[in-house]
Amino acid sequence: MSAACVHSQSHFSPPLLSTHIYKEECTLCFDNYDTEAGIDVCLSCFNGGCLGNDRNHSALHFAKTSHPLAVNIKRVPKPERTDAAPPPTKITKLAIEAPKEDELFDFITSLKCLACGGVELDKSTGQFPALIKRVLEAHSAKKMSEIQAWEHEISTCSHTTVLEQQPLKMVNTRESITCSDCSLNENLWLCLTCGNLGCGRQQYGGTGGNGHGVGHFDATRHPVSVKLGTITPEGTADVYCYICDEERIDPNLAAHLASFGINIAAQQKTEKSLTELQLEQNLKFDFSMATEDGKQFEPAFGPGSTGLLNLGNTCYMASVLQTIFSLKPFQERYFGQDHVLVCRDSPATCFHCQMAKLADGLLSGRYSVPGTSTSEALSGQDGIAPSMFKSMIGKGHAEFSTMRQQDAQEFLQHLLKIVEQKERQTSRDPTQAFKFQTEQRLECLQCRKVKYRLADESALQLPVPSNLEGVDDEGREKYSPVAFGECLKQLVSEDLREYNCPQCREPTPSAITTRFKTFPDFLVCPMSRFIIGTNYVMKKLTCDILAPLDLNLDEYRGHGLKESEELLPEDSGSEARPSFNAQVVEQLMSMGFPEIRCQKACLATGGQDAEVAMNWLFEHMDDADIDDPIRTESGGSVQPAEGDVQMLCDMGFTPAQARRGLKETNNNVERAVDWLFSHAGELDQPAQDEEMPSADRAVAADDRPANYRLVGFISHRGTSTGCGHYIAHILKEDGQWLIFNDNKVAKVPDIHKAVGEGYIYVYQRQ
Repeated sequence: MSAACVHSQSHFSPPLLSTHIYKEECTLCFDNYDTEAGIDVCLSCFNGGCLGNDRNHSALHFAKTSHPLAVNIKRVPKPERTDAAPPPTKITKLAIEAPKEDELFDFITSLKCLACGGVELDKSTGQFPALIKRVLEAHSAKKMSEIQAWEHEISTCSHTTVLEQQPLKMVNTRESITCSDCSLNENLWLCLTCGNLGCGRQQYGGTGGNGHGVGHFDATRHPVSVKLGTITPEGTADVYCYICDEERIDPNLAAHLASFGINIAAQQKTEKSLTELQLEQNLKFDFSMATEDGKQFEPAFGPGSTGLLNLGNTCYMASVLQTIFSLKPFQERYFGQDHVLVCRDSPATCFHCQMAKLADGLLSGRYSVPGTSTSEALSGQDGIAPSMFKSMIGKGHAEFSTMRQQDAQEFLQHLLKIVEQKERQTSRDPTQAFKFQTEQRLECLQCRKVKYRLADESALQLPVPSNLEGVDDEGREKYSPVAFGECLKQLVSEDLREYNCPQCREPTPSAITTRFKTFPDFLVCPMSRFIIGTNYVMKKLTCDILAPLDLNLDEYRGHGLKESEELLPEDSGSEARPSFNAQVVEQLMSMGFPEIRCQKACLATGGQDAEVAMNWLFEHMDDADIDDPIRTESGGSVQPAEGDVQMLCDMGFTPAQARRGLKETNNNVERAVDWLFSHAGELDQPAQDEEMPSADRAVAADDRPANYRLVGFISHRGTSTGCGHYIAHILKEDGQWLIFNDNKVAKVPDIHKAVGEGYIYVYQRQ
């Protein structure tokens, strides 16, 4: 019998279109409205809370907020239809369609007053029918974030809105046309400045072209091209700005095409767009969940064996989350923490609440049960959907707030940076388990004096030698296997370069070696599998990496200044000429970049990776001082670019702190951000002299053996970071390896067959 209470007499405002309504899932755990108890949605703030269990987050929400009324929502499947339903429409584009839940489910609602002990109220009177109807019909917070993430807006730029066209030529799109530099007759890009036809870059699994379109841009700097075959009578098409290196909208596309005699109203779309090609390729990738004899892997259930539903191109996030939450520091920090009991923020947007929710979902085993849906019952479990976490961790980020595929290593760096920021005041930062120091030793080969310098690191990026064997029958490149030790030795091998020696007072040859000064509890090793191929197209080295299950790093230990060594003197203050990695500078110049820009890119990025330097060039191409002479400070250190300083200032650092961070990291912005956050307590103290010997800066001596065991690795299958699929392999305490393929979790009978595909390896110190 429904009752009434004094709290029901208050006015409750209906949700606005922009209101986040958490009606599908509890904000503090993964219980949802499909459970027997349903979800209580607060009618004051629209928070969702579970009930009917030992957690009872609905009651916890009331205890913290005193919000009295809630509508309980339960979703139950409708009886199966007897008439045959039409087959689902094949997905052809990236889009979110409104779900037709009312055709599949019934929604049972009840109104209750938590202030009166959960007494049920009459929901059919007064303001409540309209209020409950608004809650049911409105998009949930989860759906709102999904729509926003999928709807990637392609915008205009100054190069499309103010496009200067040269004296023009007629282009006949009805006849058989080919690239101006080769015989390809598809994937052709029309330069909107001069009408040149160039084939596209090779991508999406080997299809595409020979890159003559971007080659034309490099030679002419004509910025904007349109892909023939994607032009529609409505005025849409694939338009690409090479200067911005982004898809763009050309608001004057019809007029620009008319200049070449192309009538846009007569065009028909005959080729797939870039988005359609990417989606098509992503749908092809999957990791086998079967043995060589075709037997399915045995599904795994229980604590630490919970899968993560793919929300749409989120396998990069799932693989990273499974890996870090398998490590003790993250488990001890976030699993079972009591922050949720005292938090006064909105649980859905609170970092610590969402980390605790994710830890509980992955580690408790409560959601790791055989699948209930027909499709998943055969392959394992339903898994949990980390939509609130994704919305929280990606908020404000240009890439991770979208539903586009991302690089797992970049997401790992982003996540660890956020964790470090949020835990700065707690002294419980789990990312400290990844921290270590490297020791760089420089020896002048003329006077034989040395200097040492330490650098703080949280990952060991390893180069992958390109041992190309040839091509297979389908034209794909084949690589011979690479030993993990070979990658390590290439990183720490002696690097010969020119150095402005303060002792010799002239440029001299020098030798630089890098060793470990300290060793981390967990060593993260991302592999540089992605390199610049022909026509400046990123390609992946698909070789097997022979990574050992047990690893000893003692031979790479640094020992600091030896008694037989003599330190180089401090520089007298005269201006010294910086040294460059000549090979990287030469490689960049061969791409058409001016020498001064190549030198700046080499200096700003450490000069060891042409790909990283090229990305820096594209990002700083419009800097006002990009062609100015390189300025140095005393000692030959290069002054940071003002654009880099301003970027760090926009993050809240002072100019002095920004310059110091860049100086400490060889003007590498990403490393400078990490350095600044990890040295927050000493930013306003006088800087250590960069010539200071390592003994004066070193942390406590670390004499323990550097023995490591592989405890997890993330693999990527695909041709680029923009497409493909990520999975994780994780070693459990009982010695069993598990594979985490989105929401599929299974036991791996032979880990040796999978370890070679690793992209990020995680080793634990024994």
